[in-house]
Amino acid sequence: MKKLSSLVLALLFGTVLFAQNDPSGLLVNDAAPDFAASTGDGQILQLSSALKKGKVVLVFYRGEWCPYCNRQLSALQDSSALILEKGAAIWAITPEKQENITKTVSKTKADFPILHDQGLQIMQAYKVAFPVEQKTIDQYKKFKIDLMEVNGENGANLPVPAVYIIDEKGKIIYRYFDKDYRKRPSVKEILSHL
Repeated sequence: MKKLSSLVLALLFGTVLFAQNDPSGLLVNDAAPDFAASTGDGQILQLSSALKKGKVVLVFYRGEWCPYCNRQLSALQDSSALILEKGAAIWAITPEKQENITKTVSKTKADFPILHDQGLQIMQAYKVAFPVEQKTIDQYKKFKIDLMEVNGENGANLPVPAVYIIDEKGKIIYRYFDKDYRKRPSVKEILSHL
């Protein structure tokens, strides 16, 4: 049974690898675009303000429906004390609606800020956004994942699940960018760059 569910997940999520509109991501030493976004409780967070206190680990994730994203956010939560000890904050960015961010928090127990990317402005600024092909949208619907519903006004768009570490000067000092959504950096790797 486990092999069957792994096969279904591979078929379901594997098509996204080919649905990318060639996002390239920002590079190490690039200036990190400043932004402000709201948390679940309506608080507005500004990147430039957070950087006055220390580095920020910026994590882009696809949605509460993605088991790889949930695993990554859970691992970050489990090790958040180690990241905080290094003087860094964790922020996650998603296109999904607030009600689905609440589901992500419930699944991952994340107590770090998860920010809704209204209008995909942050994902586009960091060059991680891509439109999902209709064929993939239709496949997702067979598994009761309707991107138009889960993302609301952000529509059928997703981010490459990238990770950036931004230093106090607003410069990107670490980048993990892989279009294969199944691959994520380890917490150990992130810690080694803080």
